[in-house]
Amino acid sequence: MSHRTYAGPVAPRTTDRLTQRPLPASAVRLDPAGHLGRWQALNAAATLPHSIEQLETSGVLPNLRRVVGESDAEYVGYMFADSDLYKTLEAIGWEIGRTGTTAFDAFLADSLALLTRVQDTDGYLNSYIQGTRPDDRFADLRWAHELYCYGHLIQAAVALHRGAGRDDFLALARRSADLLVRRFGPDGEAGYCGHPEVETALVELYRETGHEPYLATARRMVDERGQDLALLGPDRLGAHYFQDQAPVRESHEATGHAVRQLYLNAGVTDVWTEQGDDTLLAAMDAQWDSAHHQKMYVTGAMGSRHFDESFGDAYELPPDRAYAETCAAIADVHWSYRMLLAEGGSRYADAVERALLNAVAASVSADGRAFFYSNPLHLREGHREEENAPSRRTPWYSCACCPPNIARLVASLHAYVATADATSLRVHLFAAGEVDVPAHLGSGTLRISTAYPADGRVVVDVDGELAGALALRLPGWAQDVTASVDGAAPVAVGSMTVEDGYLVLPAGTRRVELDLPMPAVAVSAHPRVDAVRGSVALTRGPVVYCVEQADHLGGPSVEDVRLVPGAPVEVVAADGALPRLVAAGVAAATTGDALYRVGTGPADGEPVRLTAIPYAEWGNRTTGAMRVWIPLA
Repeated sequence: MSHRTYAGPVAPRTTDRLTQRPLPASAVRLDPAGHLGRWQALNAAATLPHSIEQLETSGVLPNLRRVVGESDAEYVGYMFADSDLYKTLEAIGWEIGRTGTTAFDAFLADSLALLTRVQDTDGYLNSYIQGTRPDDRFADLRWAHELYCYGHLIQAAVALHRGAGRDDFLALARRSADLLVRRFGPDGEAGYCGHPEVETALVELYRETGHEPYLATARRMVDERGQDLALLGPDRLGAHYFQDQAPVRESHEATGHAVRQLYLNAGVTDVWTEQGDDTLLAAMDAQWDSAHHQKMYVTGAMGSRHFDESFGDAYELPPDRAYAETCAAIADVHWSYRMLLAEGGSRYADAVERALLNAVAASVSADGRAFFYSNPLHLREGHREEENAPSRRTPWYSCACCPPNIARLVASLHAYVATADATSLRVHLFAAGEVDVPAHLGSGTLRISTAYPADGRVVVDVDGELAGALALRLPGWAQDVTASVDGAAPVAVGSMTVEDGYLVLPAGTRRVELDLPMPAVAVSAHPRVDAVRGSVALTRGPVVYCVEQADHLGGPSVEDVRLVPGAPVEVVAADGALPRLVAAGVAAATTGDALYRVGTGPADGEPVRLTAIPYAEWGNRTTGAMRVWIPLA
């Protein structure tokens, strides 16, 4: 276990505008026996080593070697393949900070040496351009992804500087960042990337170094976006795809390529944090409402269209054609956390939790070595696989942005658990582990004991002196919540102090036992979500469930089942896994092969016992049909 004090992925220099402030990442330690702690351990033991192996076999490392004559292989993959390496390096930085591991030292040494050999003297570093189109530097900002790759290089360097104390990667990344300042900064030419990402990275590099031109360059990119459509130029996908249809301050709807929109919004929120301008924050408020109140899947996934990996119209959320890219859910975790810091309020932490425990968790296999790129909420029998929409998780993709993105997020999960303000310590994600009390609020450690999300009992013990308030999130899904404070009888939290969705307990509190009842609940969508009208999704606490053919082998197809309205749903314990749900259903009778028929169809059918598993666990057994939304009988 590492004992260094280090900052996490978001470490603002200016905090006077923020409602909440991050704790040092080193202040939070997840218990490997807990739900999130187990995920981090699996990430370190399986996902990270697997990603490193794939960087070689997929061509990412050979692509770099060929630039300096160390490989005669052809360039392989997309023009942004370098970013797969950078995201993996970022994950390693957070993992070293978390555990102090030396397991990746040789890989780090080799990677640094290779990148140093490839980088030009002016800081330019891009295996695609250098190796295939050396005369086209920054000639195609719309599609070449050069700035996108620099963003991930910068974030990797920041993580390795914070988590591992390494200056060498930071020096390499700064040479590239200085090139961007000279080219696109306040004294350079106008330009920004067709795939936003470098904005948030440049802000974080400013935070790490104090070098203001990095922040100024990020601000200029945000200010110029959508002002001059000629900068990126026309494209068959349209300006919305690139979030270039209007200036950022006038863009109030989540639109276009989902990952790009959400990464852009993280960067915009970072710029607001450091420099202000409430017109930026107002646009982010509108964007957040658009994304989460009209365009988010029940799993927390984002993006409903395969064609351009984009947001659809409001309420356009088809479960079987959900694109729901893994990277979009990860990007939303990044952005919603920044909005939590900016404005407080449990809704942002609710969004982080929903995405983490459902959309992101479903994207990685139980062994940590296979991944979904898109995450449908309904897989039909006989599904015809597409490159990024397979019927099962695969070890890697030709466009492999998602696997190393999972690795870097999970390695830094502990940084999202708790924050502080001037008077209180706030717990946002319930996870077994420890949280150090910040010095301005006292001393000591919070010890959190819980099996969450397997059950809703959360016990927080203060080991030391907490001179400020303790605030615990009351999830939006929770009802009839009770709390026992310092051994007193449990009382309904409605009779206690609740602010912005948090139970606030006074200074001097020593022990809190929070009880969040977790009955199985059937939820329905807004009436305008036509694709699932007349259907419900089963949930328990923050966890979304699905029915999978693997639990009904030899029985009816899950394509034909319906749920009996109002019938009780049984919660069944499962060894080593989250509970299962069992409900009464019927298998709809079929009446021939006619695609359409007069009337409403059969109203009854054979009784069946439906078993539902957490959506995050589907696809780990046999391949077959799956659905989150179940029609009512």
